[in-house]
Amino acid sequence: MSSIFNPKEHQHIRFNPLKGEWVLVSAHRMKRPWKGQVEKPSEEVARHDPKNPLCPGATRPNGKVNPDYTSTFVFDNDFPALLKNTVEPGEPEHPLLKAASAEGTCQVMCFHPWSDITLPLMSLEEIKTVIDKWAELIIDLGSQFRWVQVFENKGAVMGCSNPHPHCQVWASNFMPNEPRVKDQLQREYYIKEKVPMLVEYLKVELEKGERIVVENDKWVALVPWWAAWPYETMLLPKRHVLRLQDLTEDERKALADIMKRLLTKYDNLFETSFPYSMGWHGAPTGDSAKEDNSHWQLHALYLPPLLRSATVKKFMVGYEMLAQPQRDLTAEQAAEKLRNLPDVHYKVQSQENNS
Repeated sequence: MSSIFNPKEHQHIRFNPLKGEWVLVSAHRMKRPWKGQVEKPSEEVARHDPKNPLCPGATRPNGKVNPDYTSTFVFDNDFPALLKNTVEPGEPEHPLLKAASAEGTCQVMCFHPWSDITLPLMSLEEIKTVIDKWAELIIDLGSQFRWVQVFENKGAVMGCSNPHPHCQVWASNFMPNEPRVKDQLQREYYIKEKVPMLVEYLKVELEKGERIVVENDKWVALVPWWAAWPYETMLLPKRHVLRLQDLTEDERKALADIMKRLLTKYDNLFETSFPYSMGWHGAPTGDSAKEDNSHWQLHALYLPPLLRSATVKKFMVGYEMLAQPQRDLTAEQAAEKLRNLPDVHYKVQSQENNS
């Protein structure tokens, strides 16, 4: 083994300052043969299925009928994890048996009336409408709740039970674990360095350039230095922004552009409808919005599981669950692969070639 460090060959650990944890990078493991589980390739989806409870005009399990919506459509989740009415658990029997009340609400947001149109195949105007609706929901729910989590699970491999393009919005009276840790560590960094952590981080990434996937005048999509998932990316605005609703009109249009380009590259990587979990993190809302949240920087995370092909994914199991995250290629390798992919979706390119 060479005595000169090569991140593509030599295992090493990288620190994630947002979570206060380390990631093991073992790029040489990509050489190992794979005889494990193979996922089913994504199947073509019908444009409209009257039996699909997310389609326009369909009847949902609770008997409610969807309107014939032509754009985005938001409704209360029929099977919510959080409800507005709660009962206090009372005093714990033991300090190690703590419980607290959890109050909130869960909503579902359809992106488009067609089931076969995912975000990278939507127009910039349609994506912009999705962004505007996200901001509207955060304002509405954020007036009542301390945390509003916008997230999308895309693809059966990520546990999505319905292929219709949609996301969920959960609002709670408590700060969930991930944003709670981020809030603490960003605050500590801001107090010490007098600059928001992710504002400083983006400055470093723009100087380096090697982990940037796509960029425009308002936004950057990059593979974080500390990424755990194979093709994980982070979206960051180029100015200091606390929450999604604080974005200007031009920034929202630029965000639609960066999302379409990034998600197109994702689909082009293995020529499949790329599965992922994504979500937005920004400054807390509710009563916490009255506090000084200058340490926060708005960002989105995309966490896709696919590793080697459209059917072979990264499993976050044994070591990851019991020790720490581990990845099989460097952030720089992942960024380079994504960066070099076409900006035109493979389905669009195929249609143009056949026309």
